[in-house]
Amino acid sequence: MVPRTVSPSRRPARSAATAAVLTALALAATACGSSDRSTAAGDSGKSGTTPVTDATGAKVRVPATPKRVVALSEMDLDSALTLGVKPVGLTAGRGQKGAPAYLAGQAKGIPVVGAVTGPDIEKVVQAEPDVILAGQLADQQVLQQLKKIAPTVVTVGRTKNWKTSLELTGTVLGKGNAAKEFLTSYDTKVAALKKDLGDDTDARVSVARYSAKGTAVMQQGVFISDVLKDLGFERPGIQNEKGAGHSSPISDENLQEIDGDRLFIGTLSTTGPDKGLLDELAKKPAYKDLKAVRSGHATVIDGSKWTSLGGAQAAVSVLDDIRKAMVK
Repeated sequence: MVPRTVSPSRRPARSAATAAVLTALALAATACGSSDRSTAAGDSGKSGTTPVTDATGAKVRVPATPKRVVALSEMDLDSALTLGVKPVGLTAGRGQKGAPAYLAGQAKGIPVVGAVTGPDIEKVVQAEPDVILAGQLADQQVLQQLKKIAPTVVTVGRTKNWKTSLELTGTVLGKGNAAKEFLTSYDTKVAALKKDLGDDTDARVSVARYSAKGTAVMQQGVFISDVLKDLGFERPGIQNEKGAGHSSPISDENLQEIDGDRLFIGTLSTTGPDKGLLDELAKKPAYKDLKAVRSGHATVIDGSKWTSLGGAQAAVSVLDDIRKAMVK
């Protein structure tokens, strides 16, 4: 029986044309005789610039009121839209051709300028940004290319904490108060849900993702684990430990690792290679034997929201999913 459903880089391509544009930008910045790149990056200078410290500790001067924002991670896109700013470029979400499914409506019409594996430099140039939100990008060569286009801010730190990232993005976009207000609202929603869950706050909650490669569990140090920690949930087995990567693959022989009092499981997409995969998983004896499945406490979720990089809107939507699944 299929679990019930809750409603829910490529490497940078530097063509000759792109290289020429980057060279021109670099020359323009030099001609200004200043380390402040705001004018070369598209800021007229009339509104001035604001100094910020990004997630790596780097000092960056950004336009005081950015008008053309490029978001190079799912979390950046989520944060920008949460703060009322529609980017002029985005990178496709994990397993997606465009924005993550839960943001697709709000992100309609935004050009794709890269993938999870990295930005397409030429497309970033074409977007004409005045600030670039670089997510967790760590490739120094790519970062240097981006900095020649516009002020570039790494917004996601090593802990990948969505709250910290939202606050930093709020500072970059001149929306600091909006970020604080959102976090206060989130805390209120968390408190209300914990109260309504009652004794179920003691439940052991498991989160897994299924793909053509098999099953993977979400351990500590990722978005969904932070949200579940806010709610005070326990996690089963290795999900209490920090994983080596974003998710940890397990074999069919070890499917008990995804068991718990509650199981939330999904795929990154309901189309393409992931289509119908959960139906196949539901037929496996090891899966059908899980306690959460036998008790009817396995819930299908949107993997692009629960099991990817996440963000502010994703966190609130996850709270809604948990309420629908667990509050009587």
